[in-house]
Amino acid sequence: MVKLIAKWLLSASALLFVAYVYSGVQVHGFGAAMAAALVIGLLNAVLRPVLVILTLPVTLLTLGLFLFVINALMFWAASGLLEGFAVRGFGAALIGSVLYSIVSMVIDSALERLFANK
Repeated sequence: MVKLIAKWLLSASALLFVAYVYSGVQVHGFGAAMAAALVIGLLNAVLRPVLVILTLPVTLLTLGLFLFVINALMFWAASGLLEGFAVRGFGAALIGSVLYSIVSMVIDSALERLFANK
């Protein structure tokens, strides 16, 4: 449970970092970042697997590059569902989702090392 809460808080911080580094993504406060991190996580857990299965032929033809489009769509959809989290367009969603994914990989790696003994 502690790991899940830490992941959520760090993901919200990652969104704030992406908004700070890239002007195409805007987050209005830590509360909005927490809500956006939750919605992005839920979309990635529920909707993303369905989209990956439905777009499998396109993903295979593009050698997996279409997964970037799916990630961007999840990022963009979260911004459409929430107040306080805005993405300026699909291009901004693509760049923002790549940045967010990179920071999330670092966070996941750090959390795995931190909670490895527990």
